Amino acid sequence: MTAPSAFPAPGPSDPPPPPRARPRTPTAGTARTSDTAPTMALPAGTVPWQARETEPDREAPGGGEHACRALPDTFVERPGPCLPGWVAVLTALAAACAAAALLWRAGALPSWLDGPLLPRSPRTGAGGPLWAGLVPLAAVVLLALSGLARGRPGSVRVLSRCGSYRGTVRGTGLLWISPLLHRRHVDVTLRHWRSRPIDAVDAHGTPLRVELLLVWRVRDTARAVYAVRDHGRFLREAVEAAVARVAARYPVDDFRGERPTLRECERVADDLTRLIAAEVRAVGVEVFSATPVRIDYAPELAAAMRRARVAAVDAKRRKAALDDVLGAVGETLRGISERGLGQLDEYERKALVRDLTVALLTS
Repeated sequence: MTAPSAFPAPGPSDPPPPPRARPRTPTAGTARTSDTAPTMALPAGTVPWQARETEPDREAPGGGEHACRALPDTFVERPGPCLPGWVAVLTALAAACAAAALLWRAGALPSWLDGPLLPRSPRTGAGGPLWAGLVPLAAVVLLALSGLARGRPGSVRVLSRCGSYRGTVRGTGLLWISPLLHRRHVDVTLRHWRSRPIDAVDAHGTPLRVELLLVWRVRDTARAVYAVRDHGRFLREAVEAAVARVAARYPVDDFRGERPTLRECERVADDLTRLIAAEVRAVGVEVFSATPVRIDYAPELAAAMRRARVAAVDAKRRKAALDDVLGAVGETLRGISERGLGQLDEYERKALVRDLTVALLTS
């Protein structure tokens, strides 16, 4: 007799089951960590972290004050409108010369300039035509000089107009940028950041304190400025979340030596770098390495766990010493038998083993 099923088969009069909903595809406003930004020149000798092919595609984090805003996948950094500075300087000089010529023609220049430096002015007078020519020339000079800027290596300007992204200027030297555009400076140099002690727990629930050294930089300035309110704070929060996730995978110490622990720096650094890089890729930040520089127990457990660690080390040392002593005793008995120095019965053999073991352990 079979037990009745919890889900009976549909009868002939039962309505057909509803069709399964198709999986939703990400919309244009959802940022995914698999988005890639245009490649850029890297510092000499530095290689950024590359995500593995087996890495699952994760949604960009959402919610909270510093959540990733809805940006289309095509919203990436692009060059902003900019001209060489010498063009603006020459334009300002030409406009100034034209204004001086109008003033000379109207006789508005000092009289001592007539003769030795300039020919005699016709002195047409300061009327409407004069002001009609001076006003646009003055505007050109003001516009050309107010847009001059000095570009420095490692510092770029993100341009916007009425909140709309207009491009990023990465040039260096003397530049001219329209003064009608709002400029926001962003540091794109390679930076090292050492975290404060981060609270976490290991696979056994032991409280820990972890300090991390992070090497990172801003790769896509458009997403770093417009995807979140503060990409630096977003990065710090992503680091804390990654530390908590990685620390929960392994124990901080395994006194039996049977499984990986958090003391394996290469493994832990690899996992941390992968998680952090995948988390902050959607906001235009590039992570090169995340290395734990200190992993210690919480202060309330530090003393007790250190005593346990010392006891485990002492037990391993004693076991190693005993193995050496037993090996030496076995070699001694084997040498006596092979050289025919005497035949030992069971009682004599046990007594010799006991005496040799005590002698060697004492020494």
